[in-house]
Amino acid sequence: MLVFHTDDESFMRAALREANKGVGRTSPNPAVGAVLALGGKVIAKGHHRQAGGPHAEVACLARYKHRIPRRAKLYVTLEPCSTAGRTAPCVDTLLAAGIGTVIVGTTDPNPRHAGKGLKILRDAGVEVRSGVLAAECSALNAPFNKWIRTRQPYVIAKCGMSLDGRLTAPETNSRWITSAAARRHANRRRATVDAIIVGAETVRVDNPRLTVRAVKHARQPWRVVLSRSGSLPRKAHLFSNGYAARTLVFRDESLASVLTNLGEREITSVLIEGGGDVLAQALDAHLVDRLELYLGSIFTGGPVFAFGGGGAASTAEAVRLSEVRYEQIGSNILVTGDIAVSTPSSK
Repeated sequence: MLVFHTDDESFMRAALREANKGVGRTSPNPAVGAVLALGGKVIAKGHHRQAGGPHAEVACLARYKHRIPRRAKLYVTLEPCSTAGRTAPCVDTLLAAGIGTVIVGTTDPNPRHAGKGLKILRDAGVEVRSGVLAAECSALNAPFNKWIRTRQPYVIAKCGMSLDGRLTAPETNSRWITSAAARRHANRRRATVDAIIVGAETVRVDNPRLTVRAVKHARQPWRVVLSRSGSLPRKAHLFSNGYAARTLVFRDESLASVLTNLGEREITSVLIEGGGDVLAQALDAHLVDRLELYLGSIFTGGPVFAFGGGGAASTAEAVRLSEVRYEQIGSNILVTGDIAVSTPSSK
């Protein structure tokens, strides 16, 4: 049975808030946050900002400009690394700083590190406690956790649809099914992923930019287009704006093959934004890890369903969600959930 001190969860939540600042910016590394506590107060904090930059623990300690007392406690959302990569091992920095107590949210899923950093610290006489808010600390890095084990990106299927499950809007002055507030929310979501996937028809009909505009200084995601023919408008925004170099076109390849290619490029998370054929292909092939559905407050009718494809042969085989949440955004509802069972396609 794990026993934690009274303030452990409070300080770990502060470390989680730090870690959240790096989500979408650190790939292929995980987002990590750390706080240094002394006398029941946070005296320094830091987070990992980008791959190759200082890790959270190092950034945190660097912000404390005095000699670190032995009784100070370091809270970090992920186990400190124990091997050299783009930076030196974090455990070396902690030992050199004389930290007496290290509290960790979750162990590192990377086989190179898993548990080794904690053992090094314990063997050196550091008090180590692990597992504080473990589920939350792990969930923060769901994309990294999958990629580091499988080299496959974490797949989020997202769409805006009417209450009757359509993608088409009625012939009015607006082509939008969801509200402006929901669209801003969805745009901010782009800032948290490495790549966005759409089908060729979406490029032809909607001519999207697929950029992040609602978050300042965001790292722009890769734009990935799936096309059977490879024939796309030359003047499409994806090929003519300032991020054209971050556009990839895959011709006549299965989504499973594309995801493998992206994983090899160290892309750890992708957001599938449509259209309906791509979303259906992803679900039919059991490639989706998470669903995010924006429900507009309208009924449209029409032939274009948000999710088509072969569908489930029976209710027992239907896609089911876990950890389902509902959030009202203006007049719209955002439904999110993890795919209960996601089996890689054998195709």
